[in-house]
Amino acid sequence: MGKWLIAAGALLLALGLALHFAPGLFGWFGRLPGDIRIEGPRGRFYFPITSLLLVSVVLNLLVHVLRR
Repeated sequence: MGKWLIAAGALLLALGLALHFAPGLFGWFGRLPGDIRIEGPRGRFYFPITSLLLVSVVLNLLVHVLRR
């Protein structure tokens, strides 16, 4: 269990560094067709349906590969 937590932490650290130092790398994420964005004078609402589906598929594939 400890090795998995260390690996997950290292992966999150790498992702955080990539987002911090290369914001253009994931600039498309959250702006995919199917993501709902409503902006008005009193506020805004954002629900990234397509982006969440993409994350779900990638994580499922990763878990499937790691279990084999």
